[in-house]
Amino acid sequence: MRLGTRWMSGEAPPAAVPEILHAQISAVDRALPGDDLGQPRPHWTLTFLEGRPIAELDTGVIVEATASGDVVVRHDEEDDFG
Repeated sequence: MRLGTRWMSGEAPPAAVPEILHAQISAVDRALPGDDLGQPRPHWTLTFLEGRPIAELDTGVIVEATASGDVVVRHDEEDDFG
């Protein structure tokens, strides 16, 4: 695994984030509820696993490119509290 970079959700992804992930990252950011109490927005972390980019939000939402080149959005099962 190669570590990438971090940025706050709602901001434009840094140049290190492959363009193929941008549309789904933006879609996730738009779906996040606003915080009326002024809490900071969660952060994205970019990593690479077997050469494929993976962006994970602090909330456990993952946007990744598959080996076939598709981009999927999923939730990290390890972050489930149920």
